[in-house]
Amino acid sequence: MADVVRRRRRFSGLWIAAVVFAVFWLIVAGAPFYYLITISIKSQGEFLQGSLFKLPEKFSLDNYSAVMRGEFLNYLLNSVIVLAVSLALLLMVSAFAAYPLSRMKFKLNKPIFSLIVAAMSIPIHITLIPVFGMAIRLGFYDHLYALFGPYVAFNLPLSVFVLTAFMGGISREMEEAAEIDGCGKFSTFFKVILPLSRSGLATLAIYNGVVIWNEFSFVMVLTQSPKNFTLPLSVWQYQGQYTMDVPLIMALLVLASLPIILLYVFGQDKLVKGMMAGAVKG
Repeated sequence: MADVVRRRRRFSGLWIAAVVFAVFWLIVAGAPFYYLITISIKSQGEFLQGSLFKLPEKFSLDNYSAVMRGEFLNYLLNSVIVLAVSLALLLMVSAFAAYPLSRMKFKLNKPIFSLIVAAMSIPIHITLIPVFGMAIRLGFYDHLYALFGPYVAFNLPLSVFVLTAFMGGISREMEEAAEIDGCGKFSTFFKVILPLSRSGLATLAIYNGVVIWNEFSFVMVLTQSPKNFTLPLSVWQYQGQYTMDVPLIMALLVLASLPIILLYVFGQDKLVKGMMAGAVKG
């Protein structure tokens, strides 16, 4: 009986500690968002005169209206196009590469997989000049499609690595049953392996989506015209144009981060399922 009481007390203590840590982490992570939203609904005068974390005396959406009257929708459309195309290509190529690496045995399997894993250690910034030169020679410079290649290439190693481990955990009996029913490798991939990998694909879609949405370096190097800017570079432009108007910049940051936050909110269950499935399979 004493052992049971001791275990319950220990469990209660751990639970209280976990709750306290969670609340503390919520405050640490939520403070920047609170600051961001609070400043964005203030006027310039109130921001300069009042406290940073103080709520505004008069609630106003003038900063958001000013942002929407600018080129924000064009920047948003560019970001959506780049994200959708890059993510579709990335997931497709990753799935095609992970399937033979995880399900087939051939001599170059391990060397190829080792090279892919080694590519994860290459910093993207050392490739900016070569990628810039390639874009100039191919005539892709200052076009949105100049971003597709770098975004797919530099996110591909991690995606292939994750999907290879995920697909490798799928039961081989299901693949053998499909072959007995007359399915070839392509049919087995599309009808069996790919549907069972949806959780892993969803996890990669959310993770890579955040990375691509927030990417700044390649956009700055490979685009020049404002009509081809994505949201991260538009924030840079607003900072240069409205250096003193901090509330306006904060309103732009709120609007720029809202789509990816909504994507995570609605897709977090798939993200957790994918991570848990990968952990169990691994």
